[in-house]
Amino acid sequence: MTTCRFSADLWRWEAQEAWFFVTVPAEESALIRERPRPPRGFGSVRVRATIGSTTWQTSVFPDSTRGAYVLPVKKAVRRAEDLEEGDPAAVVLEVLE
Repeated sequence: MTTCRFSADLWRWEAQEAWFFVTVPAEESALIRERPRPPRGFGSVRVRATIGSTTWQTSVFPDSTRGAYVLPVKKAVRRAEDLEEGDPAAVVLEVLE
């Protein structure tokens, strides 16, 4: 299993203001990209994400403008971890496939 640990700032998607993400750094994105797996929609990769004491299952998505994967951070996680736009988030990602 591939596990990545990193810190990244929470940002709001310009096209949909209710959606928030953190960008997976280039080195960690490369590890995810290199791992063999069956193809999924939009190039997504299933992961288990942890920020603080909150863990959930979701997918990361490739973002061609950033050249990296992005992790959606749902409202329940932002509330539980008291995260606002621009705040740094310490993330643990486990690739599930």
